[in-house]
Amino acid sequence: MSLLRELALRGTITEVAAALNFAPSTVSAQLTRLEKEAGTTLLVSSGRRLMLTTAALGLVKHANQMLAIMEEATAELAAAADTVAGTVRLSMFQTSALALLPGTLRLLSQKHPDVRVEMTQREPEQALHDTWSGDFDIVVAEQYPGHAVPQLPDMISTALVEDPLRLAVPKNLAAGITDIGGAADLPWIMEPAPAASRHWALQQCRVAGFEPDIRYSSADLQTHVQLIEAGEGVAILPGILGGYRPPDVAWVPLEDEPRRQVFLAIRQASARHPAVVAVASALQRHAQHAAA
Repeated sequence: MSLLRELALRGTITEVAAALNFAPSTVSAQLTRLEKEAGTTLLVSSGRRLMLTTAALGLVKHANQMLAIMEEATAELAAAADTVAGTVRLSMFQTSALALLPGTLRLLSQKHPDVRVEMTQREPEQALHDTWSGDFDIVVAEQYPGHAVPQLPDMISTALVEDPLRLAVPKNLAAGITDIGGAADLPWIMEPAPAASRHWALQQCRVAGFEPDIRYSSADLQTHVQLIEAGEGVAILPGILGGYRPPDVAWVPLEDEPRRQVFLAIRQASARHPAVVAVASALQRHAQHAAA
């Protein structure tokens, strides 16, 4: 039933096998066995993909409930232990990892040295889905103004930082640039599509009355910073970057002083696990310090 649930989430046997480190033949054999035990058709072929029947979707719903109960039971057992310990799988996007992870780990080492954190950098929307499906225990994600992230069931969100968004301009080009329109004729640096940050930045430029010359596209915001410091372009950058290394740029405020929301999300079933609580609390404490 767990493999059937994974198939519902990932779409193909190949993807299920890769995610769980199984051979595709093993996954197929287990699903065939489940179908025989169920006594009804669970999967039908549709091109190269397998579609789940109504009966299969019903089993997936029960599998979700069973896995949640098991996760809650594991959290209760861990809470009964004398020490807070265990491995917490954490997903973060780049700027949150740069600004928040080192300080969070320092706090944990002081208060909960037996908690092990395994961090993977992943884009927020994908990481939210992966956390909901069980790949991670905690996700740190972002939400830009007017760009709501997917609302997934049984997930608990907690705000970390309201992060200011401002135009970053090379210091040698800053004279006379007082708003985003002043940078209309300069090269722009943005994240690749379909990142929410790129879509939002494009909208800011278009509302200001121009189409930006996007000369450089990179998901690495440290690349953005270095290109701006070298005088090669402009970009809208989040303030949280200053918690890592304050960029040597000129800052130009945007209209209405927009902010992105940085938050963490946890599955409801694992929210009471002591190790998960410890990591989430450390993230919150350090985020408050970084914001200040």
